Parts: sequence; structure tokens; C-alpha cells
Amino acid sequence: MKLISAIVKPFKLDEVREALASIGIQGMTVTDVRGFGRQKGHTELYRGAEYVVDFLPKTKIEVAIADELLEQAIEAIGKSASTGKIGDGKIFIVDLEQVIRIRTGETGTEAL
Repeated sequence: MKLISAIVKPFKLDEVREALASIGIQGMTVTDVRGFGRQKGHTELYRGAEYVVDFLPKTKIEVAIADELLEQAIEAIGKSASTGKIGDGKIFIVDLEQVIRIRTGETGTEAL
């Protein structure tokens, strides 16, 4: 089992959700986050004063999946989140040792 954490632009969330649903992934956790990478923020004007925005708004999507869906999920996220511009985000993949559904006590892939 794998845990995919994807950091994407906020307006791409619906497209990513639909792409993952189309390959059979049913659940995800979404968190509004802020961060920067190569973009290094930008400057904005507010009431005539210029200020620097260091951390840009992003959306973090976390999905636990069975190993056999990994390549499809990576492709779905990559295609749906891409704009072709800097700041499109990153995909991180981590091994999951165990998953337990609290309500039923199911473990492993049955809990997904």
C-alpha cells in the first residue's frame, strides 16, 4: 500500500478529484496549505503599499491506495494538476505499513 501526498494549485483540486475518481479511487483528504519552492513568492499591491507574499496558497491531497493503482494515480494527478507553468506542485509517495478502518476493524487493502 502507498500514501500519495500531492501539492497542487488550489483551482486544480476538482480536476484532480475527478481524475482519481475515474480510476476508482474513492477517498482522499484535502488540506489548504501554504508554501514556496522555485516560485519564491511574489509582490502584491495593497492600498498603495507594495508587500512580498513569501508563502503561496496550495492544496495538499492525500490518498491511500493499493500498490496496483500507483502508476494510474500518479498519471491521473500529473495530467490533471498540470498547467505547464512554475508552481504546479509535487507528488510524494510513501510506503504504508498498515491501514485500519476504525469502524469495522478491517485492515490492509480491505480498509482502503
